[in-house]
Amino acid sequence: MIRKSEVIFVNDKIEKEFNNLDKNDELKKHINRAIDEIKNNAFCGIHFPKRLIPKEYIQKFGINNLWKYDLPDGWRLVYSITTPNKVEILTIILEWFSHPEYERRFHY
Repeated sequence: MIRKSEVIFVNDKIEKEFNNLDKNDELKKHINRAIDEIKNNAFCGIHFPKRLIPKEYIQKFGINNLWKYDLPDGWRLVYSITTPNKVEILTIILEWFSHPEYERRFHY
């Protein structure tokens, strides 16, 4: 059974970056589409094995799981899923970046 999820940004800086994107920006449209899909199914992305989660994410955000959503043109959106209680699913957007930035972050 697929449960709906609330989607938030990990911090005000990331939310502000998103809000500062022009409403006609293709990237913003793609991120909005991804958010809508994640709201309907938080598990729609690609799950990273724990060993591949960058230590920076664990230290900075205290996450224990990581998911990737592929956006068009090689962009990536990464997020984590938490369940603050047994009923609610909360998806936390950590960041998005181009494919070269993604490769640097994940050391590919």
